[in-house]
Amino acid sequence: MQTDFRRDAQVIGLEGLAHGVSHFFHLILAPLFPWIKEAFGLSYAELGLLMTMFFAVSGVGQATSGFVVDRIGASTVLFFGMACLGVSALVLAASPNYAVLMLGSMLAGLGNSVFHPACFTLLNQRVSPARLSHAFSIHGVTGNLGWAAAPLVLVPMAGLFGWRMALLAAAGITFAVLALLFANRKALATEYDARTPHVSNPVKASSRADAFAFMRIPAVWMCFAFFLITALAIGGVQSFSASGLRDLYGVSLALATTAYTAYMLASAAGMLWGGFLAAKTSRHERTIAIGFAASGLFAFLIASGMVPPLASVALMAAVGFGSGIAGPSRDLLIRAAAPKNSTGRVYGVVYSGIDIGLAAAPLLFGALMDGSHPAWVFIGIGVFQFMALLTAIGVGSNTASRAVKAGAAA
Repeated sequence: MQTDFRRDAQVIGLEGLAHGVSHFFHLILAPLFPWIKEAFGLSYAELGLLMTMFFAVSGVGQATSGFVVDRIGASTVLFFGMACLGVSALVLAASPNYAVLMLGSMLAGLGNSVFHPACFTLLNQRVSPARLSHAFSIHGVTGNLGWAAAPLVLVPMAGLFGWRMALLAAAGITFAVLALLFANRKALATEYDARTPHVSNPVKASSRADAFAFMRIPAVWMCFAFFLITALAIGGVQSFSASGLRDLYGVSLALATTAYTAYMLASAAGMLWGGFLAAKTSRHERTIAIGFAASGLFAFLIASGMVPPLASVALMAAVGFGSGIAGPSRDLLIRAAAPKNSTGRVYGVVYSGIDIGLAAAPLLFGALMDGSHPAWVFIGIGVFQFMALLTAIGVGSNTASRAVKAGAAA
């Protein structure tokens, strides 16, 4: 028992560290935009395109990398993704022009694309089932910490030593984590990693139709829609919640930024509590429904413009806490929907919805801000939360129905 706990803790810790680095790279450029804009004389549209291409490449790569994970194992793919992130930071740091900046951003997107299929396959195969809900909550928390760490590390470094040195520091962090992962590669070896060369791989031996059979399951596409919708909400919070609060309530930039920080910290706390809630039930869609319903209502309350400015900070934290609670249950819901031997493919396809949503959200919410409709930013966030709630219920019902039919057939 003690050995299982140590093994689980090691795997969860290493995977969480890798996931944190991937989220760090979501914001590898955005905090440095003021310096990069001045260095190359770029427009805001050109800067935004760098981020859009990051998520576009990541979305396409994520949908396909799951197949690679199922064929050759999670750890090999994870090492490749981490190496891509490190190299992308070096390319960005040495960029002489906009074209190379774009190349570096796309390379970072390629590296980012492998993490969800590889990480979730790794957790599902290497962590004891009793601790999976906690593993998924730590996975979510480390992602949030990666988002929070990016501006805290990059902005001071750029201010002191320049934006290129900040990117070199990011590369150094990435290669250090890669070295740690490689040193512990035995702990991260998944089922297909451990197979000897002369043993046939069941995924390779299966027909092309079998390899894509999971795509005929309605719950898989409901999960994809769920992630697309939730990413639109998250993208709205990340991109324009601070600006929206300033315009809607007339608060200072410092207070608006504090509200976003409160959202992120509360979301992490919600994920930790959500891990315990997810461990106590098999109907994870109910936990998701409660969390998103509360989160959506709080977003509507902010949109009303009727609360005191300071209260808007507390409400932003409440929005984050509700969303965070749903995180571990969300990941377990997808696990239940995934057919055996298709974990990487399923997670790759459904999580590509996140990249699509994060790429589209700035355009959608930016148009609302350009139209001087800050309240609609929060209305949109709330609407997407409720849409995600309905999708989660559909996934849970479909999965439960499929399990009953399978039991009856057996």
